[in-house]
Amino acid sequence: MKFHLFIISTVLSFYVSCTNDIKKNNDIQYGSFLKKNGVEFRLYAPNSSNVELIIFEKFDDNDGFAYQMTKDDDGNWELYLKDQGVGTMYGYRLEGPLNNDSLIIADPYSKAAITQNTWRHVAKTLVIDESFEWEGDTWQNRDPTDLVIYEAHLRDMTRHPSSKAKSPGTYKGFIESEQKGGLEYLKQLGVNAVQFLPLWDYANVEIPYKKSVDGMYNDWNPYERNHWGYMPTFFMAPEAYYASDGSRIPEEWNGKDGRAVKELKTLVKQLHENNISVILDVVINHVSNYDLHPLKYIDRDIYFRLDQNGNFLSQCCGNLLDTENIHVQNYIIESLKYWMEEYHIDGFRFDQAHLLSLETAKRIFDELRAINPGVIIYGEAWDNRSREFSKIGWGSFNAHFRDVLRGDLHDYSKKGFLFSSFRPNDNKKDLKSIISGSPDNFGGVYDSPSHSINFLEVHDDYCFSDFLRLSTGVNDKNDIILDKSNHILLSSKLSKMNKLGAFILFTSQGVPLIHQGQEWGHSQIIQKTDIMDLDVYKMDPNPYNKDNETNWVNWNELKQNEDLVSFYKKLIKIRRENVSLRKNDYGIVEFIEFENRYFLGYKVDETMIAFINGDNKNHFTPTLPNGSWKLLISTDKMVHDRIYEGELILEPTSGILLRKI
Repeated sequence: MKFHLFIISTVLSFYVSCTNDIKKNNDIQYGSFLKKNGVEFRLYAPNSSNVELIIFEKFDDNDGFAYQMTKDDDGNWELYLKDQGVGTMYGYRLEGPLNNDSLIIADPYSKAAITQNTWRHVAKTLVIDESFEWEGDTWQNRDPTDLVIYEAHLRDMTRHPSSKAKSPGTYKGFIESEQKGGLEYLKQLGVNAVQFLPLWDYANVEIPYKKSVDGMYNDWNPYERNHWGYMPTFFMAPEAYYASDGSRIPEEWNGKDGRAVKELKTLVKQLHENNISVILDVVINHVSNYDLHPLKYIDRDIYFRLDQNGNFLSQCCGNLLDTENIHVQNYIIESLKYWMEEYHIDGFRFDQAHLLSLETAKRIFDELRAINPGVIIYGEAWDNRSREFSKIGWGSFNAHFRDVLRGDLHDYSKKGFLFSSFRPNDNKKDLKSIISGSPDNFGGVYDSPSHSINFLEVHDDYCFSDFLRLSTGVNDKNDIILDKSNHILLSSKLSKMNKLGAFILFTSQGVPLIHQGQEWGHSQIIQKTDIMDLDVYKMDPNPYNKDNETNWVNWNELKQNEDLVSFYKKLIKIRRENVSLRKNDYGIVEFIEFENRYFLGYKVDETMIAFINGDNKNHFTPTLPNGSWKLLISTDKMVHDRIYEGELILEPTSGILLRKI
């Protein structure tokens, strides 16, 4: 490639110091760096024989002006270009045994990316001005057990017309006032933390349906979309599709002016002003199988797990990163620090954390805590790895909590406590263990209640109320549901089961998490679109690919189960007002036994007492300890704030919480 000396004629702005109260300790070595009169570029590619920096004039150019980079003894390629700055668009062309010199790839350290809506996720890196007026904002540090977490998909929360958002499905739309969804709803509900499904730039277009590409045949996704975002591309760039100018039109470009950066920072700042912590769901163990992810084309031997023939190893979702490699670890940790310092992110939920080595997980914990001792860290520690993750300080999703109450995810014959049953290997001790926060010395796996993320529903699998509908035989998975509004309306039986599950969730030690729509018994029914889907109008356990009304929250549905929504709000308020329900140590829960295996009482700090009746046929008549007790909440129609003494009567499938006065 011939060397070109080129100076962009477009007027470019230059670096402005950022105003914020968080000290930046991040020592990122790679990427692009604004200097006084230009930009410095640095890339790690030790096995490449030649690297050119490509500067583009326009966002949709296929090629640009090439500048030769210089390699040092450590494998770093560097170049300083004068008169470049904010607005510069660039990529790299690499030559070497592991490279494809016909491709121009974006910078893996992109802080803003211009991406095309194609399955290859063609991208250019955009140099941005990172300055932002934080006005004293900092992290929302609070004890993990004080958290009430709401899992949400940013786009889903405002995209449906019923939200009334002016900029639906975007960062801006989420924080608009005078709407039904987004931040306004979180404030009404009373949660103090939101866990967003992935907001890092990701490959949101999948390979063409019923076609074979690069040895892969798409017979699973007629929508050709990835809506949830678990295929990350740029670990430091926000998803530009959620910007106010985002587009899903095929082959259109997103991120042309980098506005997503400031719009996401504004969202975080606004959430913090309302005392809501921001937790990002992040994927650091794999990348997409088919996009132009830069690390795949820089040096697959360094960054990926490969088989003996040099092919990418994959598990479930995509090509596995070699997280034991020091360069991969550095890349991951630098990106996480960047989000903490540049975006004021309060914590992270790590997808498929069980794929990480313990060494990598410990390094993440130690280095993030060194920046902010209050950072929230938890993940999916499947494959029975929750115990070892807890030993190094991590929290994790407590699937045992879900399964003791609901039953087996897929075998509906193995029902849980809410069905007046226990799975074959569960018993009342398991119920007491999850209420206690699943301690390691009492049938659980955790060193601290703060490590147990308790839940009944997350984005994976059938949502809680659909599970109830299926497990009770109200619906079959192959039912065609044309009247969604009527379908959502819960029967008295299902409402009782949902309420009892929520009651146990919010009165147990640990960290409660609910998923968007759980609080009104929502149902994920595949909606008709212009895509031919053979399962249209059926309940969907995995709507990861549906950027449509299957996932978009219809805020008009809340009225179908208003009583359930009010119950969740009341539970959240009571938990946040009563520290006894959210202790950070074990041994404070005292159980009251009864002969019926589905009757249970539990006291906390001698000041609060709860009774639960999991029997769906028989009443439960416990006797209160001596003294007067004020009723805080009941799953039934008992009068709140009434004073009780002596004997109580609990209806089948019910719970009651009282405080001593």
